[in-house]
Amino acid sequence: MIELLAPAGDLEKLKIAYLYGADACYIGGEEFSLRARASNFALKEIKEGALFAHQLKKKLYVTLNIVPHNENLKELIPYLKALEEAAVDGVIVASPYILKMVKAHTNLEAHVSTQQSITNSHAIKFYEQLGAKRIVLARELSLKEIKEIKKATKTALEVFIHGGACSSYSGRCTLSNTLTLRDANRGGCAHSCRWLYDVYSQDKKISQEQPFSMGAKDLQTITLVPELIKMEIDSLKIEGRMKSIHYIATVVNAYRMLIDEFYQKGKISDFSYYEEELLKAENRLTSSGFLKGFVDSQDQLYNRHLEIPKQTFVGIVLKTEKELVKLEQRNYFEVGDQLAIFGPNKKPRDFTLKVMYDENFQILQVARHPQQIVYIEVPFQVESYDLVRKQ
Repeated sequence: MIELLAPAGDLEKLKIAYLYGADACYIGGEEFSLRARASNFALKEIKEGALFAHQLKKKLYVTLNIVPHNENLKELIPYLKALEEAAVDGVIVASPYILKMVKAHTNLEAHVSTQQSITNSHAIKFYEQLGAKRIVLARELSLKEIKEIKKATKTALEVFIHGGACSSYSGRCTLSNTLTLRDANRGGCAHSCRWLYDVYSQDKKISQEQPFSMGAKDLQTITLVPELIKMEIDSLKIEGRMKSIHYIATVVNAYRMLIDEFYQKGKISDFSYYEEELLKAENRLTSSGFLKGFVDSQDQLYNRHLEIPKQTFVGIVLKTEKELVKLEQRNYFEVGDQLAIFGPNKKPRDFTLKVMYDENFQILQVARHPQQIVYIEVPFQVESYDLVRKQ
């Protein structure tokens, strides 16, 4: 069965991703990762994450995907050995030198990052000779090209299916470097392509009333997953190590259920349910990227055509106590709200919140404090790690 690979920015997100159906997760350590501003994992947390994954018979990969300068390489080999000792299942690298060091000093499985812009089977053979076991294909490939590449190689292939997409080729951008002195290729991306700009020609402003922006729409490929499964692609990758647990749970759950339905039935009866679920995640406008062919202006975000996050996620179920559900609040909600609860491999179930109590079991009308513990009545059975959102 094809691997569903999910992001995780901390241990809570890691556990949510696994519980909601990810077969594997990728995380960033405190060194060599392209998400330097994420809540990256210390070695102790990496060990805990690997143990949790393996207890569920799942896998954990660590990103080492910066484009390194000499100063970044001083502690590389000890760090690689520490990752091997932590029992991670593999590392994701962008530098041929780091790939070489992985093979020379450890038995870790190495995957080559999309940052290497691998768009043909000849490049795959090159990295295979260096010891790579998996290639994360460039995001600029169409389904037709991916199919041709798959036929020409036996190396495991990974394809991005969902999440933020860089407006530069395979994420190799220098806008952030130029505008903020933060190196995007060493973990400091300021997402400058998503800023709002006034455009001038010879000191004359030519942009309209709305400022100009140039970011790519987020990737969403729910209707194309069956084609990738038929091609026997090895792994489907979701982007988003800095996203919320609601985003991760919603997106992973939707793709998990779709993949399982396809394997069980050989087809998808109705894509609309999965598309509607993905819309409930906190994301921007989406497109299928390059998978259907070359992109055009419809796949970009110009003039601030952005979706506003709905902030519908209100809490996570901690446990049930007798007839009450113990909940950790994440966003404002109140008695009378129409809520829905969903969990791993479960469709959302709706109810009206009629009764709520605080930690001392005093009647409560409003839950307004972040991570406040409340108790609510739910007219059906729920489980720990189920999530609650507004309708």
